[in-house]
Amino acid sequence: MIIKKQNTVLKNILIIDDEEKLRHLLARIIKSEGFDVIEAPDLKSGFKKLETNDIDVVLCDVKLPDGNGVDFLQKIKPAFPITEVILLTAFGKISDGVQAMKNGAFDYIVKGDDNDKIIPLLYKALEKVQLQKKVKQLEKRISDKYSFDSIIGKSKGLEQVIDLAKKVSKTESTVLLTGETGTGKEVFAQAIHENSNRAGKSFVALNCSTFSKEILESELFGHKQGAFTGAIKDKKGFIEEANGGTLFLDEIGEMPLELQAKLLRVLETNEYIQIGDTTPRKSNFRLIAATNRDLKTESDEHRFRSDLYFRLNIFEIKIPPLKERIKDIAPLTNYFVEQFSSRVNKKSLIIDVDFLHKLETYHWPGNVRELRNVIERSVILVNDDVLTQDVLPYEIQHQMDHTNKTLSAFSMQSVEKLHIQKVLNYTKGNKAEAARLLEIGVATLYRKLDEYNIQ
Repeated sequence: MIIKKQNTVLKNILIIDDEEKLRHLLARIIKSEGFDVIEAPDLKSGFKKLETNDIDVVLCDVKLPDGNGVDFLQKIKPAFPITEVILLTAFGKISDGVQAMKNGAFDYIVKGDDNDKIIPLLYKALEKVQLQKKVKQLEKRISDKYSFDSIIGKSKGLEQVIDLAKKVSKTESTVLLTGETGTGKEVFAQAIHENSNRAGKSFVALNCSTFSKEILESELFGHKQGAFTGAIKDKKGFIEEANGGTLFLDEIGEMPLELQAKLLRVLETNEYIQIGDTTPRKSNFRLIAATNRDLKTESDEHRFRSDLYFRLNIFEIKIPPLKERIKDIAPLTNYFVEQFSSRVNKKSLIIDVDFLHKLETYHWPGNVRELRNVIERSVILVNDDVLTQDVLPYEIQHQMDHTNKTLSAFSMQSVEKLHIQKVLNYTKGNKAEAARLLEIGVATLYRKLDEYNIQ
């Protein structure tokens, strides 16, 4: 078997063996493969080497002066779960081999008989170590991305909400997130999950307003093959996928009443039945629900089950709208500008004072989501290094012109208004030339100028 030497970062191998000559021989062989080797004559000194060095793989003898390598695994693996251990023994015993694997050994080989297996085994063990390290790094990036520290803003209202979310995250309580559309309810749900005892387990999100009743039921509970037309194979539901982790049901106020009754039963018993099946299954998940509706009013008017409402409303967190968090607009704007400018290779964009002022005086019906979209649009439209109010949507630029009339940040009016302004700038105010480029009549242009109050 041909083994390629690794030319990447040096890997650390620890050899624990009381036979000095054999230990030195193994060290020379392993060093010739390009690895860094650390030696120890017994378990006590070997464990100290593990504590003071970043060890990837341990080659450990079974019979040592101060203990047994098989038993030593029970000390190594809890303390260094990513480190792999290959046990070496002079006398192979099936019972020892079985116990070694149960205790977490990567492999168990006999000295002399299996010497040619050591180097191939090292490479296989290192592959597993590297994969585990990548998984840990990915988990850390996900955890950092969805931590409470990643929620941008320093307003008093936001800080109070974060404090509540932190307190409830360590419990198993059901959480109900309420607030207007676009306030970041899913961001809070993910942060609660990542800060809970279920972090590292599944976080499964389902928007209840996206599907019809039949499809939503299938997505939630799963189905058996042949349960209905088109069910060509068994399908796991989100409840099953969330087992051990967190199930996030967004827009739960949109869930049909019939499904609400079935969900309530699951919450009370931890049991559910797939469509087309008769056998109950169990799923241990934590529920976080979100809605932009007033569920109390909905239940009073019999549009939402009151028993489910009270089951969900164990711990409600109301996320304030952006218009009540003016202090958060500047840091959010800075974050989005940096994010989108890097995507379109526009570096070091400067935010003009008037640009920020317009954002801070706007009422943001779409909340943080709308702000994000406005910033992305502005970064695309800007021609130089400064973000000025000219690249903002019409209704944000001219908030006072509409006497509190609200337009969407992405209405055709705002796009048309901005385009006319840019063409007029290009023609240096020549309205006849602007009308020609716009492919409209001059009279139509003058009507548009008056409609949009363009000077």
